[in-house]
Amino acid sequence: MTWQKQHLPGDHPPATSGAIGILLVNLGTPDAPDPGSVRRYLAQFLSDRRVIEIPPIAWQPILRGIILNTRPQKSAEAYGKIWTERGSPLADITARQAEAMAGVLDCGEYDARLHIDYAMRYGSPSIEQRLGELTEKGCDRILIAPMYPQYCAATTATVFDEVARVMAGLRWQPTLRFAPPYHDDPAYIEALAQDLSRQVRALSFAPEVMLLSFHGMPQRTLERGDPYHCHCQKTARLLRERLEPRPEFAGVRFETTFQSRFGPAQWLEPATDATLVAEGEKGTRRLVVAAPGFAADCVETLEELALEGRDEFIEAGGEQYAVLDCLNTSEAGLAMLETMIRRELAGWI
Repeated sequence: MTWQKQHLPGDHPPATSGAIGILLVNLGTPDAPDPGSVRRYLAQFLSDRRVIEIPPIAWQPILRGIILNTRPQKSAEAYGKIWTERGSPLADITARQAEAMAGVLDCGEYDARLHIDYAMRYGSPSIEQRLGELTEKGCDRILIAPMYPQYCAATTATVFDEVARVMAGLRWQPTLRFAPPYHDDPAYIEALAQDLSRQVRALSFAPEVMLLSFHGMPQRTLERGDPYHCHCQKTARLLRERLEPRPEFAGVRFETTFQSRFGPAQWLEPATDATLVAEGEKGTRRLVVAAPGFAADCVETLEELALEGRDEFIEAGGEQYAVLDCLNTSEAGLAMLETMIRRELAGWI
């Protein structure tokens, strides 16, 4: 059966229909660790009205006149510390997650009916590009999987927004499904518990404290009814309940914190950086950090937590410090991802 789509200007005829697409979506990254690339990325990211909930008439002069002239240099230096031969760690890891799922789900060359890929909400490869490629391959059913465990309007909802924008330009639209947030999914909690336990066993020291650090959001997101803070707290509680009985966590004190504060507004507390300093000053000597709100390691974990966080803790009196990897392409993480994708594809395959 040939897809008889009525093409908009610039459209190209897709392949035969009947295929299923799966699109993993993460936040985004600049194309290179230089000020120009960072400036382009931040201009797109910080112009999203769900990310910055200030009227554009007030915000855009600040963004264009101040932030985009000062922040890119500092951010480029941070990205430069973690950049790899394969580019941005976030894009690289998300690509490898998609590649791994293609193998276990028999996608690509194994089964012409299934196609899996990844996209960045901001930067490249874009959602628009990837959706176009999937429809060209004949995917008339597509699962969108935002890689944000905890729902937030500034992350998850922006994926919905962008997909809707792209769909508005298509005369013949594919059928869509969106994977739900998975902050309390048993498969996710178990994957975190298994992988964090494995990593703690491999440490050269026994931690006294474990920080569960989530990306911060302005306090007003909570006050306006966004569930993000509650989702983070539930993830932390469920994970703590799974870890506390394990021998490698005997006597460990758990703390939930929020990182990456930006701008003068009040953000969710306690702040990760302030907590690291406070722990060092009050005598904590051995501390580990996990970031269960991130599906893949990125500048916030590899630079902000692992490098800046270490300096803050050691300078405050701490002695031994480690930041644990995100689930990334770990065995536990990929098993969880496969479980969730198969569940969301029920009835399609």
